[in-house]
Amino acid sequence: MAQENSGATQDAPKETADMAPSGSGAAESRPIDVVSLYAHDMNIYGDSGNVLAIEKRLRLYGYEPVVHLYNPGDHWPQHVDLVLGGGGQDSGQRTIQEDFLQHDEILRRLAKQGVPMLMICGLYQLFGKYFQTVSGDRIPGIGVFDAVTIGKKARLIGNVVECSRDFGIIVGYENHSGQTFLHGDTKPLATVSKGKGNNLDDSFEGARVGNVIGTYMHGSLLPKNPRIADFLIARAAEHRYSLFEPRMSQEGRHELDLLDRTAREARDVAQQRPR
Repeated sequence: MAQENSGATQDAPKETADMAPSGSGAAESRPIDVVSLYAHDMNIYGDSGNVLAIEKRLRLYGYEPVVHLYNPGDHWPQHVDLVLGGGGQDSGQRTIQEDFLQHDEILRRLAKQGVPMLMICGLYQLFGKYFQTVSGDRIPGIGVFDAVTIGKKARLIGNVVECSRDFGIIVGYENHSGQTFLHGDTKPLATVSKGKGNNLDDSFEGARVGNVIGTYMHGSLLPKNPRIADFLIARAAEHRYSLFEPRMSQEGRHELDLLDRTAREARDVAQQRPR
């Protein structure tokens, strides 16, 4: 993995095959810069697997992933095409809070420019206006989502199955005591058919504004839900090169088909699991 420890809403692509014109592979390097936010403190329940899934699929599509592992105090990368963030405990949110708020303008600007982002659990909460802990402490967010999260005594934990207009069936695992409430133009990612989702008051899960997605779905999410991964990759390529142009070898096409078939089988199994 090329890695640096650097210190207009569109629908998801419907099928991988539709995006994979024949070719013998990339003729030149086409880098895509991916920022993994706070992997030291916000990376639980397998969220680092989302970075690995993006890296793998980028290579199969003929791009060169450059992964920046960004932690507090690191140098912010010069180029950013895609941002991934994971979940963490309340203590992890406090650890990153100062550095995170120092980058609020950068992240909001990138979001407005259409840079795709996926934020899981704890960072999903901090992409809202604030997270109020059970003890009453209020941790400010950066307001990409018009949403607030309130810590509750009840813990929402277990397997989740949900349906999205753009991404179809999504499966994952939730484990959170914060309950998130959406407002204004922020729309839910999906409607829950098994599990709890954002809160106990409605049937919605996650949030989406433009190309920015927030969700409570651990698992990791992207290996089992490749339509979301391909959405992020396509938007990242469009941000960098104005279009998404896969260049795949026959071997790469076969490997991608195998990954997608495995993901379908995993979703089928996950839908049958008890809560």
